[in-house]
Parts: sequence; structure tokens; C-alpha cells
Amino acid sequence: QVQLVESGGGLVQAGGSLILSCAASGRTFSNYAMGWFRHAPGKEREFVAAISRFGPSTYYAESVNGRFTISRDNAKNTVYLQMNSLKPEDTAVYYCAADGVAGTRWSNKYWDQGTYNNWGQGTQVTVSS
Repeated sequence: QVQLVESGGGLVQAGGSLILSCAASGRTFSNYAMGWFRHAPGKEREFVAAISRFGPSTYYAESVNGRFTISRDNAKNTVYLQMNSLKPEDTAVYYCAADGVAGTRWSNKYWDQGTYNNWGQGTQVTVSS
């Protein structure tokens, strides 16, 4: 198992930016494909972004494409989510998740929560209008 700890959430005005970080420990970080999900009040948890083990492949939900950027630094065991042009509808608890199987299964279902078997505790992002 890998342990994940998110940070960087907070309160920001619409149009602003935040950078979320997810620090991993316990296993070799580069063995894991990573994803970010979010859970807004009254809604189901949804996919935000994902990145392959060494970062060449990234994927985004349509709602954040062009505004958010996922990246990773395997030397620092950390995955990031740069969020720009934030909107009130981006308000949610953001979770990072790790998939230790990775490979073809992950590349086919990177958007599916069931693909990931390790989750952080989440960090709150609130965007005011």
C-alpha cells in the first residue's frame, strides 16, 4: 500500500489559481499511475485528471480541460494539480488516488474510481463568486 496526503486546498476567488499536492510514501512512487478526483456536495465523486507512471500520458475531464494541469515528480514522490481560472463549480473536496496495477488496465479506465486502490484523505477547495 502507498499512503497519500493531499495539501494545498483553500478558499480562492473565481478566476484565481491553486496548486494541489499529493505526497506519497510507503512504496515506490513510480510504480503507480495517479489520478485526481473531486466530490462536491450533493454530487457523486468525479474524475478530474490522471497521469501515467512516468508522466508522458495525461488525461482530463472535459470540465477542467485547458484550465487544470496534472504533473508528477517521481524524485519527490509527489503529484500535483495546477488549477487555473477557477470557477465556483470547481468547489469540492479533491482526492488523489494511486493505481498500483497501472499498465493497460489503467490506460483503459483511468477515469474509473474502481481502478484506484489507494486514496488520500482529501483537501477542500472552495471557489467564491
